Amino acid sequence: MEQEMGVKDMRAFFAIVEEGNISHAAQRLNIAQPALSRQMKRLEEKLNVKLFERGSRRIRLTDAGRLLCNRVESILGMVDGTVREISEIGSGTKGSIRIGTITTSGAMILPDLISHYHKTYPEVTFEIWEGDGARILELLDNHLIEIAITRTQVDNLAYELLVLPHEPLVMVMNKNNSCGKKSDVIRLSEIKGQQMIIPLRWKSTFETNCKNLGFEPKIICVSDSIIQGLLMAKKNLGISMIPLSGQSPVDDSDLIFKRIVDPEMTTHTVVSWLKNQTLSKSARNFVDMFKTMFMAEVVE
Repeated sequence: MEQEMGVKDMRAFFAIVEEGNISHAAQRLNIAQPALSRQMKRLEEKLNVKLFERGSRRIRLTDAGRLLCNRVESILGMVDGTVREISEIGSGTKGSIRIGTITTSGAMILPDLISHYHKTYPEVTFEIWEGDGARILELLDNHLIEIAITRTQVDNLAYELLVLPHEPLVMVMNKNNSCGKKSDVIRLSEIKGQQMIIPLRWKSTFETNCKNLGFEPKIICVSDSIIQGLLMAKKNLGISMIPLSGQSPVDDSDLIFKRIVDPEMTTHTVVSWLKNQTLSKSARNFVDMFKTMFMAEVVE
């Protein structure tokens, strides 16, 4: 049997994966559930593989199904991205900007930036994806987003970059477990013996700094989620390390934030887009406004 898979099959398959079951996917695609089931059955026959594990309420992919999902996400991203790029060529006064961001950098940058942008271009809309840095760059590579906002080391040979100035890391703690002599800063040596919640991306540097001061840090949790760190600190499970911008979405009288000194620890936010992809005019306007508002340094 001839092995064919059109864009229509890809969209149907990917809708099932995203929705988690055929019924919800059929509603999203505005087709009858039996018709969608038959379409997937025909697709499996065309490809001569089993894509789904039957028998559970929520769809589970086979190994072949997971491989196909990764490929389809990339292909649909390129198709949709190309259509958007072509349709949005012009003044940039309409269209949609697709942005991927990690939580803290997005919280620091996007609310004010989108507010200003919307006043100038009120008919432009936004699609915002959240995830860890690796996932956001994967979405960018697959053309599902145009602009990535991460703290990840980014290859300036593959991406155009804007880099924000270095941002301090801070220790956040419950007010009932205040650590350190000063109210606004904390020496790294002052956390000796304290239970720590550390983001994975800074774990190695943190451990090295502590060892240079003569002690092993007491890390009870390593997490990629800064929000989880804040919640654990609020529960008084330990002291959490987060970027300074992690304070911006938080207004909690139970928490105390202190900048790390001796040695100071910093991070930075990177805005990137693919070098081989022409940004839509609306996205280019967004980048230009970002440069104006945040005075990012362009990395050649």
